[in-house]
Amino acid sequence: MPKDAPNVVWIILDDVGFGASATFGGLIKTPNFDTLANQGLRYTNFHTAGICAPTRASLLTGRNHHYVHEGGFSHVRMSAGFPGYDGRIPADKGTVAEILRENGYNTFAVGKYGLTPDEDATDAGPFDRWPLGKGFDHFFGFLGSATDQYKPDLVEDNAHVKPDGRHLNEQITDKAISFLNRQHKAAPDKPFFLYYAPGATHSPHQVATEWSNLYKGQFDSGWDDFREKVIERQKKLGIIPAYAKLPERNTRIPAWSSLKPEERKLYARFMEVYAGYLTYTDQEVGRLIGHLKQSGQLDNTLVFVIIGDNGASKEGTVYGTIDAQNSARTATEEAYLKKNLEDIDDIGTPEAAANYPLGWAQAANTPFKYWKQDANSEGGTRNPLIVFYPKGIKDKGAIRNQYGHVIDVLPTTLEYIGIKLPEYIRGIKQDTLQGTSLVYSFNDAKAPSKHNLQHFYIFGARSVYNNGWKAEAAHHPDNVELGNFKAGQTIADQSFDEDIWELYNLTTDFNERTDLAKKNLEKLKELKALFEIQAKKNNVYPFIDWYDVYNQRLHQNYIK
Repeated sequence: MPKDAPNVVWIILDDVGFGASATFGGLIKTPNFDTLANQGLRYTNFHTAGICAPTRASLLTGRNHHYVHEGGFSHVRMSAGFPGYDGRIPADKGTVAEILRENGYNTFAVGKYGLTPDEDATDAGPFDRWPLGKGFDHFFGFLGSATDQYKPDLVEDNAHVKPDGRHLNEQITDKAISFLNRQHKAAPDKPFFLYYAPGATHSPHQVATEWSNLYKGQFDSGWDDFREKVIERQKKLGIIPAYAKLPERNTRIPAWSSLKPEERKLYARFMEVYAGYLTYTDQEVGRLIGHLKQSGQLDNTLVFVIIGDNGASKEGTVYGTIDAQNSARTATEEAYLKKNLEDIDDIGTPEAAANYPLGWAQAANTPFKYWKQDANSEGGTRNPLIVFYPKGIKDKGAIRNQYGHVIDVLPTTLEYIGIKLPEYIRGIKQDTLQGTSLVYSFNDAKAPSKHNLQHFYIFGARSVYNNGWKAEAAHHPDNVELGNFKAGQTIADQSFDEDIWELYNLTTDFNERTDLAKKNLEKLKELKALFEIQAKKNNVYPFIDWYDVYNQRLHQNYIK
């Protein structure tokens, strides 16, 4: 371990769109993220995998998600027969916790883990795929992809424990501070790694009314107005190019002006709750950062904040959800809306499992198209990144536009600390990392991107980026969210060969407004060939479509 090695904190939120937080131009107040960004760096061209478990597997290992067998979910085997989808991270692809622990760090994790198979997640184990089996000294949080914020499926270390009734964000922050306090008293010179991963802002959207009521009336002008305001704020802040224009509103989303007054009231309340949920999460992060400052540890702590593990979620359906039993699968549109209006006061409370309507997902993803799960689109995969380190960030408050991906965070951390990937971890020879360190860009805004090739694949949606160009194919593009399918209805089979490929030059068209596929067939052919190479190298084949799984199972238990 290098002398005076910094502490390391990774913070990753859940289901937050690029344009939600005020820190990146949104209308939802995130003052603690603002402070970290204003004293650190904002990365505006950073990417996730497009859905939770793949993003987290890539982040923790520094490798592409199919390459570490996380093509879908750990808690649902997409396929037992193919390595890209079995949901079991191999031991030769060690996690950041294993690597840093080998180098003298204490390692802690709180919040969402999401990488433990369901059949292993009982108090009988086995525990090798629990956080402690993957390098963490202590863990407090939940193993699955989502949980109730007041009645979480809570785990501490290798056992389930009873929640105390407080909001999960408060509990995990208290526990993180407790872990850090105990270590600091026992060994003040020993560095720590903390992985802080709240379940927020994944559904269910739950938060005390003191937070949601902060936004009373602030979204009455609707999602179209939200998008217009956000894109102008983003341009003013320099987050996006000055030439930027909004993509067209998705055809599934009604114009706000066309809605009835009672619909506007209902939909605005969904967003008030969501906004309060995000602001409260920011406050809890601020409490953690405040503890580090008060204890004299912050100046030597390298902090990464990833605002969302994918784009904003489309899983609330076109109309929003309050009660899982009242869905578009089980009721007519009229009855569904009527019940939601009757239950409007439950939104955000422990009695509801709320998720906002699709219109707010598009608004939260401003200025991009589409949303979570859509690995073809920047709206599904582009998330804000903040890098903060008082000792080492000279260009405080600056913006960085270099291309990045979650696989880059681990190699960035290792290079900055001065640690090399161990050749062996617990006797197992380690595979190489696939990410590209971003350290080269810390003090050079004009440094050309070093991460120049990246593929994406989630549930059939796929794309490949190379040196500013991007080819992409949506799969089942009209099936915007599973929750809108009626009881007994299946999703029509769609051959992957039928998918339509699009081509974008992100250097001049960063938010994918102008499809160049017909004008530049050679470039499209070149990128499709690159995707094939990456797909074969990284265990993406055979393509497995989540909608095929959906046709066999009720999706509510699995789509997280």
